[in-house]
Amino acid sequence: MPLKFTKMHGAGNDFVMIDTISQRIKLRPRDIRHIADRSLGVGCDQVLLVEPPGRPEADFRYRIFNADGSESGQCGNGARCFARFVRHRRLTQLERMVVETGHTLMTLTVGDNHEVEVDMGAPKFCPEDIPFLRDEEAREYDLEVAGESLRIGALSMGNPHAVLRIADVN
Repeated sequence: MPLKFTKMHGAGNDFVMIDTISQRIKLRPRDIRHIADRSLGVGCDQVLLVEPPGRPEADFRYRIFNADGSESGQCGNGARCFARFVRHRRLTQLERMVVETGHTLMTLTVGDNHEVEVDMGAPKFCPEDIPFLRDEEAREYDLEVAGESLRIGALSMGNPHAVLRIADVN
């Protein structure tokens, strides 16, 4: 069965965008891994599926799959590509859209120059909301990684993030 898709790039990430509103498909994790494979497939960081909304306040829903086939809760760079994709494919002409992902809603606004602003909501710092295995919330945490002691900040924007302060990016 032929699969219609678009490959997009956003701030260093690449995505395979698939409209499941206009075409009916069912992808399994192994299908996602095959699509994402850079040697045998299209190659991408994530596969994004455009779907009809599941909540009345949303204009669309999109699902995010990592290259290993696992589902992710959020992706800001992918959200920007999503907004451009649905407008380019004429699935909407809305300049401001509410999009459902995982357990959250995001607001995407497309400007006059086609740049997309993403409101991902407020970050979550409570360890159980990230999820991050700590007894209580702190500004920074000590973490042992490969025998090295690190001091990180931890938060979720729909998926877990560790923030590491460094003196020199080189």
